[in-house]
Amino acid sequence: MLPETLIEIRDHTGPDYKPLVDYQSWRVALMNYTDDLTPDKINRMQKHTETDEVFVLMAGRCILFIGEGEETVTKVHAVVMEPYKLYNVRRGVWHSHTFSRDARVLIVENRDTVDANSPFVGLTGKQQADVVKLAGKLWG
Repeated sequence: MLPETLIEIRDHTGPDYKPLVDYQSWRVALMNYTDDLTPDKINRMQKHTETDEVFVLMAGRCILFIGEGEETVTKVHAVVMEPYKLYNVRRGVWHSHTFSRDARVLIVENRDTVDANSPFVGLTGKQQADVVKLAGKLWG
């Protein structure tokens, strides 16, 4: 095993989001399946007010939900992520995801992406139903 002064080797096989490497102004994390992000449980979206956020599907399946609107979500869109493509969610754009149980998503973001600059907004009952409907349509 090489010493960490030469190389860091990180992995995350548990559920949800985990930062793995922080360096200067950026962070790399992995996000895996979590029960609270099944389509029927998505009741809010998040945005980052200071930075873009990049997602890369490494394994499994993931739908990226994008919300239009400034203070609230006015319309929900869904994108089926393709493996190894970069999906850059722009600063200030509402988003959420749903994962297959075997999904692994690589995330690259600013190191200072924290709760204070990453607010959540609740979805209406209709928007929650739209998320479920979109997921069903895309994944069958």
